[in-house]
Amino acid sequence: MSTRLGLAGAGLLIAGVVLIGAGSAFGGGVGYASVMGTGGFGMMGGATGAGGMMGGATGTGGMMGGFGAAPGPGPGQPGFVAGTQASPRVVRVLAGPGYSFSPAAISVAKGETVTFEVTSMGGLTHEFMVGPADAVAADKAGTPEAADIGMMQTKSVTYTFDGAGPYAFACHAPGHYEAGMRGTITVVG
Repeated sequence: MSTRLGLAGAGLLIAGVVLIGAGSAFGGGVGYASVMGTGGFGMMGGATGAGGMMGGATGTGGMMGGFGAAPGPGPGQPGFVAGTQASPRVVRVLAGPGYSFSPAAISVAKGETVTFEVTSMGGLTHEFMVGPADAVAADKAGTPEAADIGMMQTKSVTYTFDGAGPYAFACHAPGHYEAGMRGTITVVG
């Protein structure tokens, strides 16, 4: 009897994984299933982190967790604590898959110090350059960056937003910036 129950349980587990996989093969938009992509859930979790067996990019839900804790309040919201040089606020960013960053828009407090932890998803090698928008767009030497971020690697770069902006971030690996791999940073306050 216990062998039959064990086999029945294994059969249900396999059926569940197949159904999850089938559901993950469709959709891919925000709130839809996806294998690893931008969806709100799926077998591997979504970039927005709303669940999945492996968790999401922001780490909400999933058996394996995610890339980090769910984001707290942002600049200008009650309970927000700005990062300092002694204790920078950590912002996690996914580079890829493909030629995109998630999130593509980030808010910071004026004068805040932020450590960007950037994880490359997919088979491409990326970089993450951050600073004044004109310097980032021009790939200006000396602009802070984390270079050569390989598949599933995480590298970090810390920056203090002590001016009015505008600020930006981008990947200047060959062809990536031209394909749209860039984002904006809004200074609040």
